[in-house]
Amino acid sequence: MNEVDAPVRDAPGPAGPGGPGPRDLRTLLDEGTRAVVDRGDLRTGRDRFERAFRVAESAGEDRAMAVAALGFGGLWVHEHRTVAGSVLLESRIRRALETLDPRSSLALRLRIRLAGEGDYRNRDTTAVLELLEQARAGQNPMARAEALSLAHHCLIGPEHGALRRELAAELVAESFRTARRSDLLMGLLWQTVDMFLDGDPHAERCLSELRGLLAEQDHLAVGFVVSAMEVMLAVRAGRLDEAETLARACTERGIAAGDVNATVWQAAQLVTIRWYQGRVVELVPLLSEVVNSPTLSAVDDHALAALAVAAVTAGDRRKAVSALATLCGRDLGDLPRSSSWMVTMHGVAEAAFLLDDTATAARVHELLSPYAHLPIVGSLAVACFGSAHHALGVAALTLGDVDRAVAHLRDAVRQNLALGHWPAVTASWERLAVALVRAGRPDEADAVRREMAVAAGSAGATPGTDGASGPRERDQDRPGRDRPDQDRPAQDERDRRGQDHDRSNGGRKSPDRGDLDLKDRHGRNRNGRDSGGMDEGGPEQEGQAQDGQEPDGQEQSPASCTRLGRKWRVGFGGRSVLVDHSVGMLHLVVLIANPRQEIRAVDLVAGLTALDGAAERSVPSGQRALDRVAMREYRGRLARLRVELDEFQAAGDLERAAVAQAEHDWLLGQLASATGLAGRARRFPDGGERSRVAVSKAVRRALDRIAAADPVIGEHLRHAVHTGVRCSYWPA
Repeated sequence: MNEVDAPVRDAPGPAGPGGPGPRDLRTLLDEGTRAVVDRGDLRTGRDRFERAFRVAESAGEDRAMAVAALGFGGLWVHEHRTVAGSVLLESRIRRALETLDPRSSLALRLRIRLAGEGDYRNRDTTAVLELLEQARAGQNPMARAEALSLAHHCLIGPEHGALRRELAAELVAESFRTARRSDLLMGLLWQTVDMFLDGDPHAERCLSELRGLLAEQDHLAVGFVVSAMEVMLAVRAGRLDEAETLARACTERGIAAGDVNATVWQAAQLVTIRWYQGRVVELVPLLSEVVNSPTLSAVDDHALAALAVAAVTAGDRRKAVSALATLCGRDLGDLPRSSSWMVTMHGVAEAAFLLDDTATAARVHELLSPYAHLPIVGSLAVACFGSAHHALGVAALTLGDVDRAVAHLRDAVRQNLALGHWPAVTASWERLAVALVRAGRPDEADAVRREMAVAAGSAGATPGTDGASGPRERDQDRPGRDRPDQDRPAQDERDRRGQDHDRSNGGRKSPDRGDLDLKDRHGRNRNGRDSGGMDEGGPEQEGQAQDGQEPDGQEQSPASCTRLGRKWRVGFGGRSVLVDHSVGMLHLVVLIANPRQEIRAVDLVAGLTALDGAAERSVPSGQRALDRVAMREYRGRLARLRVELDEFQAAGDLERAAVAQAEHDWLLGQLASATGLAGRARRFPDGGERSRVAVSKAVRRALDRIAAADPVIGEHLRHAVHTGVRCSYWPA
């Protein structure tokens, strides 16, 4: 091998006159190579290669400059996410190429890197695959290994599974020629990723082999990806609390490795966990920031789809529609088929369902159908939403094609069971029951619910988990379970009529959409039915409350809460009642969804800030009950509501007028409680005490309304719900 084809580890040529000595440049290049290749320390590698490039450029060391430019690209494709970083990398590569013999292996390796960067952004693999063929025909094993890995990364899309597997296997074989441990690790990593993306039942075998190699000698970059896979597997098993702990550790590993995906993957993991906890509504502020983050890949659209779902769940229909329109653009089919494309389609299907967007649902069904056999796995297997058949079933439900929805959702249950993804199994079972009810097959829907109950009972006996290894029994609160099916159309119509007119109060879909129940923390619900709505409102009896035991003589299940439009269905012991949405009901829903677990009042109040540890910090004494901005917005909303009230009353639209009047009265009450003499803002005591008082009062009002509608349910909740600094729900 001549000097121009030497590996990266080789020393640069002699220094120019008056320039830095070759030893300084060699040290920087060697340190950069060891950081990236041996340790997977991408941050240190970037630093050393950055400094080496500047030294080599000023000293006229052409080959050293080329080696530094190559190393500056890093291990993965598209490590430099910002516009400035991406342009800097490519300009350095082009500058280095001008100084090299185009026939050299080093020049080929630079061209491979340049093609990989461009093809990844443009989702066109033509250039990198052509250069891979040139590398295969050449004599430099490192050029082949780098071309295989970069080409594989560019092919992370659902349509390239077979080709990716070939490249990963070839990279493992090539690693024994390069004698670089990092090539072996990357080959095994890509094989593991491919198996998870394909839903291969033996994916964890390959992962175990990779873990073994990392146990012998760590590699920060590869270890970061493996730790992300561990989060995904914990979610699949339903161990959502554990998954959240693992996600924090994973982020720390990513930061230590200097991986640009550290915070991006953390957001994706949190979305997945909150999705199955029924708390996705909490993520609206986070997702609103993530979608505009410069660290988000140019071909990654999953955050925008998640934002659409979270926004409509929170009652912000305008934001949801805008996010979905941005995604669809001229045609939803124009979205790049990147590593996050399947997850994006899953989110779009859900958002279209919640927004009754049949056109988008039809397009999602068309685009996703060729990949129905695959699981919805994001990026390098860092998140999983179960079978693609689930999203297809949701799209079919939106279109009203219930028979097709049933077929898809049955397939989704089967595939999710094979994946061992219990939260996704529960989601598909719930949607399947809804589809069967819509199809006029209530007996089959009951059979699905019984199957869920059996699975829940089996999972409850599994030791060593945090209670989420399988779906918990909530049979009595499935749609159509607690009132005759013939009563459903009237209730459906009532909920549909008002769903678009009370965004502030979180207007929702019909009870057929009510399969999105807020259940326990471990995979009971796909989307939390939370909103910033009214705090006051009276109960409405939901037909006759039904006495009696659970079906088949089972013990009474704990209470349940299901969102139905602007109301909550509260069920217990075969009885159920509809209660208006309120802040107190939101607190009750969280407590009921987490039976026998103490939750701090400050966490119930804090919402998203609690995720960042803000709840640990005491709120200073004397904080205003409502700040100036909030009071200004409340008063502005009151002014708009008065105008709307006049318009609705003039048009004879009594239903809209009633909704507007309720919100108007609630806002007045909030302002009255938050202001004192001369309209000055009242001040709360310390944060913990403030939260205790607020939660206790809100929950007490909600319990009063429930008890007024159904004394049996109310009596149960009065005895089982405990409030204070720590709150909990303890069913018998």
